[in-house]
Amino acid sequence: MTATFVFEPPSDEEIEDSQTENEEQEHDEEDAEDAEEKPPNQQKQSPWDFAAYSESVAEEHARRSTTSIDYKISKLLQQRPAPVTTTADADADDSDSEPDRQEDYRPEDENDEATNVGDSKSFFAPSEGTSFNANSFMELNLSRPLLRACEVLGYTKPTPIQAACIPLALTGRDICGSAITGSGKTAAFALPTLERLLFRPKRIPAIRVLILTPTRELAVQVHSMIEKLAQFTDIRCCLVVGGLSTKVQVTALRSMPDIVVATPGRMIDHLRNSMSVDLDDLAVLILDEADRLLELGFSAEIHELVRLCPKRRQTMLFSATMTEQVDELITLSLTRPLRLSADPSAKRPATLTEEVVRIRRMREVNQEAVLLSLCTKTFTSKVIIFSGTKQAAHRLKILFGLAGLKATELHGNLTQAQRLDSLELFRKQQVDFLIATDVAARGLDIIGVKTVINYSCPRDLTSYVHRVGRTARAGREGYAVTFVPDNDRSLLKAIAKRVGSKLKSRIVAEQAITKWSQIIDQMEDQVAAILREEREEMALRKAEMEATKAENMIAHREEIYSRPKKTWFVTETEKKLAAKAAKSSTEKGKGSGGEVISGQQAEDLKMKEKRRREREKNLPRKKRRKLEAAREMLEDENEVDKSQGSGKDKKEKTGISLVDMAYRRAKAVKAKNKALDAGKISKVISNKPKRPSQKTQSRAEEMRDLFQTDMSERKQKRSSGSTGKKKSFKSKSRYKRK
Repeated sequence: MTATFVFEPPSDEEIEDSQTENEEQEHDEEDAEDAEEKPPNQQKQSPWDFAAYSESVAEEHARRSTTSIDYKISKLLQQRPAPVTTTADADADDSDSEPDRQEDYRPEDENDEATNVGDSKSFFAPSEGTSFNANSFMELNLSRPLLRACEVLGYTKPTPIQAACIPLALTGRDICGSAITGSGKTAAFALPTLERLLFRPKRIPAIRVLILTPTRELAVQVHSMIEKLAQFTDIRCCLVVGGLSTKVQVTALRSMPDIVVATPGRMIDHLRNSMSVDLDDLAVLILDEADRLLELGFSAEIHELVRLCPKRRQTMLFSATMTEQVDELITLSLTRPLRLSADPSAKRPATLTEEVVRIRRMREVNQEAVLLSLCTKTFTSKVIIFSGTKQAAHRLKILFGLAGLKATELHGNLTQAQRLDSLELFRKQQVDFLIATDVAARGLDIIGVKTVINYSCPRDLTSYVHRVGRTARAGREGYAVTFVPDNDRSLLKAIAKRVGSKLKSRIVAEQAITKWSQIIDQMEDQVAAILREEREEMALRKAEMEATKAENMIAHREEIYSRPKKTWFVTETEKKLAAKAAKSSTEKGKGSGGEVISGQQAEDLKMKEKRRREREKNLPRKKRRKLEAAREMLEDENEVDKSQGSGKDKKEKTGISLVDMAYRRAKAVKAKNKALDAGKISKVISNKPKRPSQKTQSRAEEMRDLFQTDMSERKQKRSSGSTGKKKSFKSKSRYKRK
């Protein structure tokens, strides 16, 4: 990659504010000059449109008889008995206080070596002879409809990953590409795919391209991008994600669109349960954010989809962080792939300013006050705040609303309409803050994001890279502020090693923290009231759903039971169990390859257990009990073998208690007698005479080892009290049985 390359951001996508920023004034002047040269009809388009994919949130609340969180907050603000300090009052008070300070970060332990988190060696060597520079899209051998779409969207000069990937992808080569965040990877695989589809056999409709993404929002963004790039062609694209109407997606898939953009779970659902949906004619498979797709919850689904695809296909993998953890998937799905790394040495944008805020051990309670102080004084607009959990993100949304700040939330507890509406509000800058979980950390390209605040410390350096990649995109300036508690000092060292001397440390004024802590304490009752009202609405909503379900079962019983039963690749319970297993294994050992393997093994075990339960469900009760008894005996034998194989004391090696041994023998005899009575097994009659004396003797030896004195006394009494008459009776009975 040449050092002279400079990003040329499409300024038409930004909402310009000429009164506040001098840089945007310069962009306005340049855009005005360009507008004079171009005809007035050609207005540039924005590739992103999230509102067109679902119903409005107001219609959804009206249909579900619920109210939005903003309505609850505004109602509480109107009913507030005593005025709480507002944002304007806090700003006025803070103007006299000490301002925040920014200084160079100095590590406390200079002798400690920073851990090399996430900087593992790449799986492929960099390609040689590939050009990462192009002056225009016309040099990349694209057709006129695609060149016209690029011109309408404002794309003039290809980025390095686009200049390298498009010519090679047109030849049908398998590609594994990586570049910094915001470098145009979506267009890098969309343009060559559309170019190949222009020469498809149009008389034979089929699904020819499958694009898989880890999150629904990223899938919506990719679908919107492809729709805009293909607006001057006859190529059809379909969106298949969870949270949207299944019937609409089935209708679209049966019409055989050329491109399908999907999340793995919903795509497998349609392949298993929807008629006339298959991937037999697939020509191109694209995995966007491939490392995220391989993490827990996606690994088994990706392997299943790769198995269902034809072997003769083109496969492309793209991500900003591509390391050895994709080794297994690359070996499985790619054929002689080509490794393209547009920025192998610099993974951070040059225009990004990174800061850390140290949260001391005794100050973790005031973390919300530190965040509100920063958002009211320093970072006041176009801010994404990453929270660790859905509950924490929702609480921050309520606190920001009660404090008079315009904020919206994005996490898994929201419906798909609410999630897309939050993105649309933030994109149009109707709100200043987007409070999100890691759902928004991958691939989302929201123009104009100035600041990313990591309210909760990311898990590792890879998550940190993707979070801060939401800002400073395509050559724009951006800030990344990370709250680092004392427990996460290892990540702080990794960030310091990655950034070097450019890392800054921000110190928040103590007076501002104290004031916001008092304000938050006054808001606690109102936060509790809002959460209580939401729980009541949820309970009512659940009761209404149950009642509606019962009515439908009564009214449409025959129709419902006539439908074929749905099958699931992985149920929600199995997903949670697999996630727990993968999380526990991750905590024990932080190996990049071990995480994927442990998650896969956990999912395989759960699938085996599920198939076993389904197989035993239709068996008779006696047969089920027999299988359970045999399984318990096998588990007991395994435990005995493990205890004997472990290097412990002799007592532990020999030690099964007398009660356990008697219980096992009685259970085995009982199971055998039941099987004999039911006729499941036949009694084996041997020709050799039985020797009860030897059996008694072997049992006496076992008992003598445990209780030597008692068994010796019993043996003496038994030998002294025995008579010849008893022996003759025994012999007669034995002869009679024979």
